[in-house]
Amino acid sequence: MKRNLLQCMARVLLLPVALMFICGALVSAHAEYSGPKVRFRLAHPCPPGHHTSLAFEKFAELVAQKSKNKIKVHVFPNAVLGSDVVMLKGALTGGLEMAVSSSPNLTWVVPSLMVFDLPYITSVNYQKKLYEALDNGELGRYFKGKFNEVGLEPIMYCEYGYRDFFSVKKPIRSVGDLAGIQVRTTASAVEVEVAKALGMKPKPLAWGETYTALKEGIVEGEGNTFSFLLDAEHEDILKYAFASRHNYSMQILSANKKWWEELDPQVRSIIREAAAEALKYQREVLAPQSEEEAVKRFMADGLEVSKPSEAELEELKRKTRPVWNLFSDTLSQELIDLVVATQQ
Repeated sequence: MKRNLLQCMARVLLLPVALMFICGALVSAHAEYSGPKVRFRLAHPCPPGHHTSLAFEKFAELVAQKSKNKIKVHVFPNAVLGSDVVMLKGALTGGLEMAVSSSPNLTWVVPSLMVFDLPYITSVNYQKKLYEALDNGELGRYFKGKFNEVGLEPIMYCEYGYRDFFSVKKPIRSVGDLAGIQVRTTASAVEVEVAKALGMKPKPLAWGETYTALKEGIVEGEGNTFSFLLDAEHEDILKYAFASRHNYSMQILSANKKWWEELDPQVRSIIREAAAEALKYQREVLAPQSEEEAVKRFMADGLEVSKPSEAELEELKRKTRPVWNLFSDTLSQELIDLVVATQQ
């Protein structure tokens, strides 16, 4: 009861901020759209209620609002159209107009996104600078070029968050406790090597297979954010967490490039405008609120959360730093410098 009361109070306090974003979305900088009706699909892997899901719902709402319902986005959440790989293949071939995939799972198409999997290359302390570089800076132009090369157009770099380690049975109270855990990873080669550097046993699995794998003991742990795991209802099987915050992830919305370029310029403008507003709302309101509430919920449900000391944080960085060198052939120094420049 007390927990529910606290959650309600938090939402009430955030309501004026949320309303500010929603009301701001009502103001449009472009002329009223007078072209033909447009319908397209957006598929993503995120569970209902997660802040990324809410961001895509807000995006669809704003597109309809700004076009007087002449442009409609049909949103398919929770991987109902298939895994990240399946949805992304649809966007690549044109069978699907827009698809969302986590940045680690996108690395098989855009390998340079592995830069964000490098341990501790970014920090939560510099998020605003990273956002600006992605949305309006040279870093964003770099990735737009890489997406375009494979036939995709990046639309939204949604906040996903910093990953921590979780375990279903082995206590994780120190860096050394991570050793030996069979951990689920994404398809990212960097993520696999980070797990190895910490003495863990990585097993890449599609997200849709993860809950069953944890339940059946195929894997013993996973790396993810509190908010995503809560909305995916993993709280009933996870027992321990280590707040390592070892790498940063995004849920990236991209469109089939050929389909995108054939759209009326005004349609593209409306989509871009709606995406920017939904993204701002998600990053500044939804994501922080969601993660904070998720940590409290997990702890109330009995999850033991250990936070590394400054010395342990330095140990994590020291043990995982050699991973950077393993990908020097894949990740250019130019790209690494662009990301590092956002952390100053």
